[in-house]
Amino acid sequence: MRHEVRDYAERNGAADPNAVALAVTEAVTNAVVHAYVDAAEPGEIEVVLQRVPDDDAIEILVCDEGRGMMPRTDSPGLGLGLPLVATLAERFEVEARTGGGTRVLMAFATG
Repeated sequence: MRHEVRDYAERNGAADPNAVALAVTEAVTNAVVHAYVDAAEPGEIEVVLQRVPDDDAIEILVCDEGRGMMPRTDSPGLGLGLPLVATLAERFEVEARTGGGTRVLMAFATG
């Protein structure tokens, strides 16, 4: 998926397609590791990419229907993924989804 995101970002004029790919990879990895940790079976992760010409940006959503943004004492990561995404993106939002799960929105400048 990382390569597909990078190619999309490049085709749509992202200022730094590699940064877009890295940010999306981090957000998806975060969902894979944390969203369904308590579930009997892993659930889905949705990734939506769209060009927003009025804002000269690419917006990307990474959504899951997992446990939401709850702390984990047994977390296998260092906790650097989402802060890295926030640094790479022009705009970054994380919010709980109605009915459960998490929605991550990232926006990246296009040239």
